[in-house]
Amino acid sequence: MRVFIIAGEPSGDKLGAALMAGLTELVPDVTFDGIGGERMIGEGLQSLFPMEEISIMGITEILREYRALKARIRQTAEEVVRQKPDVLITIDLPEFSLRVARLVKAASAIRTVHYVAPTVWAWRPGRAAKMAAHVDQVLALLPFEPPYMEAAGMRCDFVGHPVVTDPQATEAEAQAFRAARGLGDAPFCLILPGSRRSEVSRLAPVFGDVAGGLSKARPELRFGVVAARPVADLVQASVADWPVRPILIDPRDDEEQASRRTKAAVFRAADVALAASGTVSLELAAAGTPMVIAYDMNWLSRQIIGRMLRVDTVTLVNLVSDTRAVPEFIGQACLPERIAPALEQVLAEPQPQIDAMALTMERLGRGGEAPGLRAARAVLDGLAKAQTRR
Repeated sequence: MRVFIIAGEPSGDKLGAALMAGLTELVPDVTFDGIGGERMIGEGLQSLFPMEEISIMGITEILREYRALKARIRQTAEEVVRQKPDVLITIDLPEFSLRVARLVKAASAIRTVHYVAPTVWAWRPGRAAKMAAHVDQVLALLPFEPPYMEAAGMRCDFVGHPVVTDPQATEAEAQAFRAARGLGDAPFCLILPGSRRSEVSRLAPVFGDVAGGLSKARPELRFGVVAARPVADLVQASVADWPVRPILIDPRDDEEQASRRTKAAVFRAADVALAASGTVSLELAAAGTPMVIAYDMNWLSRQIIGRMLRVDTVTLVNLVSDTRAVPEFIGQACLPERIAPALEQVLAEPQPQIDAMALTMERLGRGGEAPGLRAARAVLDGLAKAQTRR
C-alpha cells in the first residue's frame, strides 16, 4: 500500500505520525511519501521539502507568501499524480491541503482523505460543500463534527484526538523539574506563545507584558516559556526583552524524545498556563494544567474573521466540554491588563477548569482505542468500500 500524506505544522505532524503508526500496524508493507516534520519522518516519511515552508497562518501572511505557496501547491499535486498512491491524506492546513486535493482530483481518481474537519461550525459554513467536490472522506477530531461533513456529502469518521494518548509526566517527574530549576513551592506560570513565527512575533510582546505585570503584583510567581522547535530561535530572542527572566524550555537543548519528556514534566509542574489559541489547549488539558487562552492577528485578519465567527468561544476545551471554564482573550481583547487578572483568578479557583478538562479528555476518547489506530481503520475501511463500489 502506498500513501501520500501532507502536514504543514507541528500539530499536523503529530496527527500524521499517529496515523502513520496505525497504518503500519494494520498494513506492515505500507510506504509513505509526502510532506511532514520530525515525527512523521520518524515513522518512515520521505518528505518532499521542509514542512516549515508551508506553515503560514493569517490572511495577510498567506497573501504575502502567495507565489511561493502556489508553486509548492502545484509541485506537491504534480508529485501526487505522478506517484499514483492508493490514497492522498491531507492534514489540516486547508489553505494548502485542500488546494492540493483539488488539483489532484482534477487530474486523477486518487482517493482523498482530509484529517481534521474544517471548523464550519465556527465560521465559513460553506467550506464543507466546496471541499466535498474534491475530498472523499474526512477524519474528525471532535465528536460533534461528523454531521456537518456528512450533510455536505462526504463520509466523516470521528476518530478521537491523539492528545488523549500522549504520555503524561508523573508527579515525581514534575517535582524533579521544579527542583532542578530552583522553583521549590513557588507558584509557576507557564507561557506558550505559539508554534508559527507570525504568532510568536505578535504574541510574545503581549505575553511579556502580562508576565511583567503579574511579577509586580505577585513577586513570588515564577515563569517559564516553552518554545516550539520551529520557532525556538525567535522565542529566545523575544523573551530577552521581557521585564522578567523566565525559564526557557528550548527543545534544541535535547534530542526529540528527551525534549518531549521535559515538556510533559513542565506542563505537569505548572500551576497555570498562558497559551496561544490552538491544539496546545488540549495538551494542557491532558496534563490537567489550568489555563488562559489569548490570541491576536493582524488587523485585516481580525476584521474578516471576527465578522465570520459563529461561536462565542474558540477554545477547544470550552467547546468539547460545553462549558466556558477557560477564559480567552481574542483579537482586540488580547490585552495584558485583561489577561493578567484572569490568570490570577484561575490560580485562585482552578477547580471548574479541572472538571472541564477531565470531561474534555473523556469525550475525546481517553481510555479507548488509540485515535491514530482508529483513524487508520477509517482510512482503510473507506478505501475498501470505494474499491467495492467500482
